[in-house]
Amino acid sequence: MPVLKKASLERYLRERFGPRTSLLSYGPIGKESSQGAYKQYGYGSPVKVTFQVGRSRRAAVLETMSPGPFGHEHMADRAQAILWDYDSYGRLPRHVEALDVGAFTEKQDLFSVARAREFFVLTQWTAGAGYNADLQRLAEGQPLRALDRRRTKALALYLSQIHKRKRRDPDLYRRRLRELIGHGECIMGLTDSYPPRFGFITEDLLRGIEESCNRWRWRLRGETRRLSQVHGDFHPWNVLFRKGADFSVLDRSRGEWGEPADDVTSMTINYLFFSLCRWGDLRGPFEVLFRLLWDSYVEASGDGDVMKAAAPFFAFRGLVLASPVWYPNLSIDVRRTVFRFMQNVLDAPRFEPDRVNEYCSA
Repeated sequence: MPVLKKASLERYLRERFGPRTSLLSYGPIGKESSQGAYKQYGYGSPVKVTFQVGRSRRAAVLETMSPGPFGHEHMADRAQAILWDYDSYGRLPRHVEALDVGAFTEKQDLFSVARAREFFVLTQWTAGAGYNADLQRLAEGQPLRALDRRRTKALALYLSQIHKRKRRDPDLYRRRLRELIGHGECIMGLTDSYPPRFGFITEDLLRGIEESCNRWRWRLRGETRRLSQVHGDFHPWNVLFRKGADFSVLDRSRGEWGEPADDVTSMTINYLFFSLCRWGDLRGPFEVLFRLLWDSYVEASGDGDVMKAAAPFFAFRGLVLASPVWYPNLSIDVRRTVFRFMQNVLDAPRFEPDRVNEYCSA
């Protein structure tokens, strides 16, 4: 991220929010609180900005995207993602509000949009704790609470509600499946980010995952009626809970419309992941929450076919969780189990939530 200069930042805030605006403080949001014990890699370093507009004190988050692999090599790649963020955040219920989109000049000045060298999005600051903190607490041996069940049901109901918005656009549904395979942030971008060999993970193994996912693309490409409003990156680090089951979501990604299985698998694989890191299989509170989210979602949405579409989306998320880039400190046993889960789910005609430990076994 370009260096933020106080004078440039304050000048930008005055241009955007009026001449009575003054900068109070700014600084990076701590990685420990936002990412937790396992996840180490991210696409940018968000900065919290606190400022005064007249008598009103406000807070916002300024976020840009770092150059790197996963389809972010060029400034135009990063600009596309940031501009999409600004355009789409406000159309998803419970999503944090995008306040502005702008750019940095070569001298790191901030302005509203022309002469751009790098883009940023400014969003409303939203209080809350990442849902990953709840899962970390359970992984440390704390008991399952009634509140944990309420929150899982709330997430399932939320997904069922946003997925009720449908769109008739067969080409767009097929594009989203195509991007699941070939987008820099998705399956091929992830397999390319692995080293030539990492323990048991070989190029042959990764190629096999890709080929299986492409077969699933051909299996699903006719299911265009399923095109729905989605979040696109619905994992625990992008959900902020406040008191009780009240929450907001962050950082929807890669498209407003897609396959509902993308969101459901993105959240539920994390219950499996935290359980694998603690016990080596799905059990205890994580098994309860895993089954609860699937059962609650299917009941609320009426979409029993979501399990027929889950396999390649589980593979996408599994490649993230087993990645030495995203999770460098993960044990080889957990990585092996995640790959075994991916392979077995891809080989099955339909995902069955009550067979997870079978999928994880040899």
